[in-house]
Amino acid sequence: MPQSLAKILVHTVFSTKDRRPFLRDRALREELHRYLGGILANLDCQPIIVGGVEDHVHLLCALSRTCTAVEMVKEVKRSSSLWVKTKSPELQDFAWQNGYGIFSVGFSQIGPVRDYIAGQEEHHRKVSFQDEFRLLLKRYEIEFDERYVWD
Repeated sequence: MPQSLAKILVHTVFSTKDRRPFLRDRALREELHRYLGGILANLDCQPIIVGGVEDHVHLLCALSRTCTAVEMVKEVKRSSSLWVKTKSPELQDFAWQNGYGIFSVGFSQIGPVRDYIAGQEEHHRKVSFQDEFRLLLKRYEIEFDERYVWD
């Protein structure tokens, strides 16, 4: 086959450093979500939906066939962190947590994952980010040590 083709869907989740609620302002948060989608598009990682609440984000995208997951996350976090810091003097301390979670998504699960990400505000009225992340890790059978998951 002379052409390489791929469609690898991933759901990526990461928090602000120490889960600080830097993204309380809805307008800033929505602008950030659009900005994150633009970064993904520039990496040729087709954004499907970006969402989240004041202390974390969820990205659902198709990885480019030439971009690794770690490269995608590194560039998304680096570029968006620099951008957020330009928005207000109060955001000069903004940072993302060091780690992240990235989970494979089957093509048939695009709809449910999209709905899940779109419903983050409602979801987090009942469930903390940490509990949500623990559930994702358990659902994907990822062993983890609580001492190293949070920063």
